[in-house]
Order: sequence, then structure tokens, then C-alpha cells
Amino acid sequence: MNKILTFIKEARIELRKVNWPTRSQTIKYTSLVIGVSIGVAIFLGVLDFGFEYILRTYVIK
Repeated sequence: MNKILTFIKEARIELRKVNWPTRSQTIKYTSLVIGVSIGVAIFLGVLDFGFEYILRTYVIK
């Protein structure tokens, strides 16, 4: 039980040292991640559509 309490105390001390992002930074970085994810999804969707078109047109007759 003593080890658990020591761990919790040390964890709290370390968490106080963390440089937490501001609200605006969090919103900016979250928007960036969502935007990049959507961009990659669109890119992969276009590639998938293109490869499917090529296969249906030239390979599978």
C-alpha cells in the first residue's frame, strides 16, 4: 500500500512540471490533425477510385 501512495505522490509532482498546451493550441493542433486525416482520406479515396477504374477498363473485360 505504501508503494502505491508513493507512486501517486510522485506522479502528481511530475504532472505539475508538465507544460500543458493552452486552449487555443489544443484547438489548433486538433484541427490540424482532423484536416490532415480528411486530406489523406480524400487522397486514398481518389487513388482507390482511379485504380478501380483502370482495372475495370483495361484488365477486366
